[in-house]
Amino acid sequence: MTQVRQGWIASSGQHTPYSEAVIVHFENMEIDLATLIAVHLHTHSCTSRHAMREKYRSAIYTTADDQRLNVIDCLAEMQVDFNLPIITEALPLVSFRENEERYRNYYLKNAQNQFCTSYIHPKLNLIMRRFSDYYIDVINTE
Repeated sequence: MTQVRQGWIASSGQHTPYSEAVIVHFENMEIDLATLIAVHLHTHSCTSRHAMREKYRSAIYTTADDQRLNVIDCLAEMQVDFNLPIITEALPLVSFRENEERYRNYYLKNAQNQFCTSYIHPKLNLIMRRFSDYYIDVINTE
C-alpha cells in the first residue's frame, strides 16, 4: 500500500451523510483489489445490520464504473466465506474529509487501551493468520 488516509466519507442518495472510512491507495502488483476487499470483509461486521450502520456504513467506495463493477463481482464471489448475506455495498465516492491529526493512527498511539486490546488486536491476529503473504508489521517498522 502506498498510502492510507482515515476520515469521513460520503456518497450519493441515502448515503450522503458522512461515515467513518479509510481511503487506501495501493499498487495492484503488490496487492490486488480482491485481497483488500477480503481483508475488509473479514475484519468488520459485513453481514450485520446493527444500529450504528449510518456512522459505520459497510461499503467500498469507488471512483470509476469499471472499479464499481469489479467490486460487485468480488463481493458476490466472496459470499461463500460467510453464512449470512454480505450487506457491504459498492458506492461512488463523492466526498472525503480527512481526520484531524489527533485522531489519526489511533492504534499506534493507544495499542494497550481496552478498545484496542478487545477489538483491534483480534483483527490484526486474523490478518496475520489469513493474509500473512501481505501482512507488514507496521508497529515494528514505524
